[in-house]
Amino acid sequence: MLAIDEVIGYDLAIPSQLLGSARDGAGNALYDVRVCGVDDGPVRFSAGYTATLDHGPESLDEADTVIIPGTQVHGPRRTGELPPAIAAALARVPEGARMMSICTGAFVLAAAGLLDGRRATTHWAHAADFRTLYPKVTLDEDVLYVDEGSVLTSAGLAAGVDLCLHVIRADHGTEAANRVARYCVVPPGRDGGQSQFIDTPVPADGEGTTAATRSWALERLGEPLDLATLASHARMSVRTFSRRFRAETGLPPRSWLTQQRVRHARRLLETTDLSVDRIAADSGLGTAASLRQHLNSTIGVAPLAYRRTFSASGHGRPSTPVPLT
Repeated sequence: MLAIDEVIGYDLAIPSQLLGSARDGAGNALYDVRVCGVDDGPVRFSAGYTATLDHGPESLDEADTVIIPGTQVHGPRRTGELPPAIAAALARVPEGARMMSICTGAFVLAAAGLLDGRRATTHWAHAADFRTLYPKVTLDEDVLYVDEGSVLTSAGLAAGVDLCLHVIRADHGTEAANRVARYCVVPPGRDGGQSQFIDTPVPADGEGTTAATRSWALERLGEPLDLATLASHARMSVRTFSRRFRAETGLPPRSWLTQQRVRHARRLLETTDLSVDRIAADSGLGTAASLRQHLNSTIGVAPLAYRRTFSASGHGRPSTPVPLT
């Protein structure tokens, strides 16, 4: 693991814990995990402390896999440039070694050119910056991780857990990965992707000519709202309304309305004990089957799975005991 200045401590701890916990059936370690820096000096953490590492960059010389945890280092995160010290450290990595990143560590791999022409992911909150800096990379911020064979990237923060379990599973089988998951008290796999954690804001009212209609529609999501009704409320022709609405929100009216209905359904799943049928009706999605379809296509999980993950009543209180061994 290559710790770069302004490293995210949480990201750095994930591979050490999960890969370091991996054992075969006889209890033998499956990985030799080392943490090193780009030089022999201490490493600054983004949380405001500095640590001295046990290993220097020479550990990279014999690495089979190199993991870049999230970092706020300026060049890769702000200008798309790779600082000479980081470039020199990466040059020590043997040809053919597997490269991985957690969260914003993908910015470092991209700055090194290792993601050009590949599919990758990073934290959803930094996706826009990543696309601007690295247009040659096909970014997918909806997933928890991307496996491109020799190069793997994970989404934000805890998605590093999903990536490490995936790697253990690929390297040593499901049984080994499940042992690590049980030991670390985490699920062996999570439903859906990163998009379930993204809170997409409604465009600000500002001076947008469809703003009043958007606000009006948000108060009536459970009612039938067709394009003609929306345009009539805005006192525009359907054609003019559609054109202006898309210019202001980036979406056609029907797509925006579906997005808002799904968001409303998610909030009801999080904050109420209403049935899935009732939530589907109150959010304007019609039936439970329609809600399941929209939720699966949007964030990749079913309504009840989403409620178990995010509702206050579901946190830490499973209805039946969950065995850890």
